[in-house]
Amino acid sequence: MSEFEVLADVCRSSVERYVRFHIANKADSDDILQEVWLAAFKQFSKLKNKDSFKAWIIGIARHKVNDFFRSRCDTINIDELPENEIVQSRYGLVEYLPVHETLEMLSKNDRQILTLFYFENMPQKEIASRLGIPLGTVKSRLNTARKNFKERYPYPPKGEDIMLKLPEMMPGYKIIPSSSEPFDVKWEELMGWFLVPKLGEKLTWVIYDQPSRMGGYYYEMEVVGKAEVHGIEGVEIIAREKHFDKNKPCTDRAFIAQLTDTHCRFLAESHIVNGVKKCYTFLDGNEFIPNWGFGEDNCGNEISLSVKGDISRKGDAISSKDKPFLLDIVGRYTIEINGKSYDTICVMDIETYDNGVVSEQFIDKNGRTVLWRRFNSNDWKFDKYGKLWTELLPNNDTLTVNGVTYVHWYDCLTDYVF
Repeated sequence: MSEFEVLADVCRSSVERYVRFHIANKADSDDILQEVWLAAFKQFSKLKNKDSFKAWIIGIARHKVNDFFRSRCDTINIDELPENEIVQSRYGLVEYLPVHETLEMLSKNDRQILTLFYFENMPQKEIASRLGIPLGTVKSRLNTARKNFKERYPYPPKGEDIMLKLPEMMPGYKIIPSSSEPFDVKWEELMGWFLVPKLGEKLTWVIYDQPSRMGGYYYEMEVVGKAEVHGIEGVEIIAREKHFDKNKPCTDRAFIAQLTDTHCRFLAESHIVNGVKKCYTFLDGNEFIPNWGFGEDNCGNEISLSVKGDISRKGDAISSKDKPFLLDIVGRYTIEINGKSYDTICVMDIETYDNGVVSEQFIDKNGRTVLWRRFNSNDWKFDKYGKLWTELLPNNDTLTVNGVTYVHWYDCLTDYVF
């Protein structure tokens, strides 16, 4: 047997399972498999690392399957529903097809009619006969299903930007202390990124410099499918970084995160630096944990928030216990912003991500962040900036945390408040 035949024989069942999982019709899947093996045979001489044969041929199968969907789905304009290049090759663990993930979000009737018409290539008259419904009903249901598919598909058509609801200049706001006791709340957002890691979730948020209140970077985030890292199941999230100044460089990120009944945590992160994709998982220790980890053994942040007594606050003076992972409710506040009023608790985070960084996060009874504020210790990154933060931002708010001065640097708002 040739080298190609030996390698092909080892992973033949994996390739067949992949294709038949995505294409139910046996005749169509047989045709696609024939195309896969023919393309692989012709291109085999170009494969430099034969150890990567399985991943390479699965990649060929993926492209052939996608081509099949495009050829069958012209009415839905699949060519204008682009895949995400970051998603396709991350960690070798995520096999994400946006079409299939979107179908899973639809109702049973929508999924059924689209599957019969596009993936099984069944004429409308035959669909009517199989389902025992009039031809006119088939046409009506098909049009409705197409519309619902487009509304839920996670990427906008080529050339179309997601509508940014948030303004370039941050509106003024008031933080009003409340005499009422803080309430308990279920908080399922990812720490620092505000998105709830569930299928179908999307969010846009902006970083606003203070005291100018001008927006800098903003992030368009969405959950794009299920994913697994080192045997732990979660969801995959794309964070598209953009800037109000179109000339400034941006870096898109991808995450895999997990939400359980008790905790929310990051499992992996990926971004591109100088054309090279950097991928980190929770097993990468110091490459991952200081930036993305939280809690003992990276268990994540608890989603059931209540006052623990680890952090106490009186006005702008904060004190805390000497322990790791300091995150606690320190009071109840009314936030007035954008013509609306929100009843919130203030959750403080003391140096869980970076020494010298403290945050205030105002969360409402829905468990959503209304306002997030960052503070730097007065000498934070002094070697870089050459000045204390009270000199750099002399008019900004300050907090005193365990006797140390912290200076307000920037705020974050999400489209939840707009």
